[in-house]
Amino acid sequence: MPPTLLLIRHAQAQHNATQDWSIPDPPLTDLGEQQCRELQESLKQSDIGNQVELIVVSAQRRTLQTATIGLDWLIKKGVEVLPSALWQENADKPCDIGTPLPIISKEFPQYDFSGVDKSFPDKTTNLITNPYAFTQKAILARGQTCLKELYNRPEKVIAVVSHSGFLRTAVCQRMFFNADWRVFTFDEQDMAKRDGIFVLREGEETERRGGGMGRSHVGVYGVVDGDFPVEEEAKIGEVGEVGGEKPSS
Repeated sequence: MPPTLLLIRHAQAQHNATQDWSIPDPPLTDLGEQQCRELQESLKQSDIGNQVELIVVSAQRRTLQTATIGLDWLIKKGVEVLPSALWQENADKPCDIGTPLPIISKEFPQYDFSGVDKSFPDKTTNLITNPYAFTQKAILARGQTCLKELYNRPEKVIAVVSHSGFLRTAVCQRMFFNADWRVFTFDEQDMAKRDGIFVLREGEETERRGGGMGRSHVGVYGVVDGDFPVEEEAKIGEVGEVGGEKPSS
């Protein structure tokens, strides 16, 4: 049986507070760190939070900080943390481009970055084939790669710390407030009708409340105009496959 997914957006980072998208891979604000502590308390009081067997986290600074603070009690219990290039944010502004692996791995020495795609954080070269490019085709394909990887995992509950844009457009069509969480299962009945497309279904409680902390918008929010750059179809071609990253234990 495929796992249940606990999807989490990172807490408030500097670019969220200032709307300055030029800050490279911004860290959390003081409020963001407080939100992480609130996230931890919320998940500790939930059944699903205490069932997490694996943590997958975008290899960007704000998501790594959110996992480190917000999921601290799970990490101390020995739950493995897997940094990943797959779950990084969509855009190619400085705030949405990660820090090179030799640097970010020194900032978070407690985690093993050896499984992260060595091309991280490049999103801007070879746009026709780059699986992390800021194009609609690449991002939607990356979302499917993420779900395929997790679908075949042996764990029953997997927590993922990622970003609002990527989660909404490529993974689950939901809005996430900073540090809020939602619960999903794979909708195998719908998937059977879609010829290999991975589809998630949100749990009734987080769907009704607008996230586990009740801070997010209720409803379905798919791709809209302005989410991605306008593309000339002839220049896009076929998106390359994600290379060098398989989130295995």
